[in-house]
Amino acid sequence: MTLLERDREAPSAWKGSLPVTSRYTYGLAGERFFRALKDEGKILASYCPKCDHTYVPAVNFCERCLSELTEWQDAGLVGVLHTYTLLFVDFEGQPLDEPELIGFISFGDGGIIHKLDANPDELEIGMPMKAVLKPQKERSGSILDIRCFQPVNK
Repeated sequence: MTLLERDREAPSAWKGSLPVTSRYTYGLAGERFFRALKDEGKILASYCPKCDHTYVPAVNFCERCLSELTEWQDAGLVGVLHTYTLLFVDFEGQPLDEPELIGFISFGDGGIIHKLDANPDELEIGMPMKAVLKPQKERSGSILDIRCFQPVNK
């Protein structure tokens, strides 16, 4: 018996609130990625030798050939600025008091979107950007363990 066949008397709409909760988990690759960031101050990449593709953030399976990825490497803390933008509104569409500069920093064939600490007029696509990490005692195992990225020469 399928779900649709089970209860024909079920309501088509629910009035009120549903007591639903959820918990996001990083998964095995995410756990290893964020633990390395927290404990060792490293950005880890996983590598697919079959496709010659490097994943940052690291993943367990190659999206191209579906091979299990067992090669992990330190991607370093310096990536390349791929693109950037200024945000003037928050997620709810409300104006920000101060615009926020964010960018996509490339590592290998992937990268990280994060806050930038830089003068937007001095940024150039392709320039090296370094991750500025929180002190180890303040890290919690999240992407916010990286405070920001800033130009290498800053």
